[in-house]
Amino acid sequence: MRGLSRKVSSFLTFTTLRATFAVLERVAPGPGSALAERLWCTVPRGTVRPPNVLPGRRITVSVHGRAVAAEIWGDGPAVYLMHGWGGSRGWFEKFIPALMKAGHRVVALDAPSHGGSAPGVHGRRRAVAAEFAAALEGVVSECGPAYGIVGYSLGGAAAALVVLDGVPADRVALVAPMVSPLAFAGTFGRVLGLGERVQAGMLERVERRNGRPMSDLDLAARATTRSDLPPLLVVHDQDDQVVDLAGAEAITKAWPRAELLRTEGLGHQRILRDPEVVRQVVRFLAAAPPR
Repeated sequence: MRGLSRKVSSFLTFTTLRATFAVLERVAPGPGSALAERLWCTVPRGTVRPPNVLPGRRITVSVHGRAVAAEIWGDGPAVYLMHGWGGSRGWFEKFIPALMKAGHRVVALDAPSHGGSAPGVHGRRRAVAAEFAAALEGVVSECGPAYGIVGYSLGGAAAALVVLDGVPADRVALVAPMVSPLAFAGTFGRVLGLGERVQAGMLERVERRNGRPMSDLDLAARATTRSDLPPLLVVHDQDDQVVDLAGAEAITKAWPRAELLRTEGLGHQRILRDPEVVRQVVRFLAAAPPR
């Protein structure tokens, strides 16, 4: 009965939100945009736990005056791990021992307002994509050159973004990546029933929070203009109901040296825990000697 009550409550909240946005589109698109932006930037509550592996060396890196938590295991060429929206470094617990066994130093971090990191620049439980990228870039700068970067979901967008922005890496692997936050914003708007005026206002607000235009986050479009990018592996499940496979296909086509590994039946979350996915990513990272 309690579970049914929660489902009914969630349904009523959702339908109320859609009705609210329908009214705001007609009479007050400005406040509607502010509400939509607040929902867009709010990090979901979740259980945060450290990786279920032997504890590493925990460090704190200051990024734009904000404390970013990271943890380091092993020795060797460094591989950086960037989790997705609402997650933490514990999401990569299946990758850490496999990468250590392959001879890598593993550095996993928590994005601002996630895990053990301090709130982002927009406050507690608020974050945007640019903060994920800034945190990753700051930790790489502190901990040393990246041999590899592995990013999942929004963390995949951050991983690709820092490389496109000039952070050197020998190999990049993206698991279920959110390749175009702009396209995802369209899905977000359709789910909530946002009208054109509210949607446009929300995007303007999000751009201001990111400090860069949304077009900068169109990773496939940016990759087509570059020929000097490192090899890329993209892993995506055809049954992913959160992030469309089309984005993975687009960046694989646009990135100069890229391969796409399609999986089936793993969805958006189980893909990060699948032993074969872990094996294929580690294999890909081991395919070239570090500089």
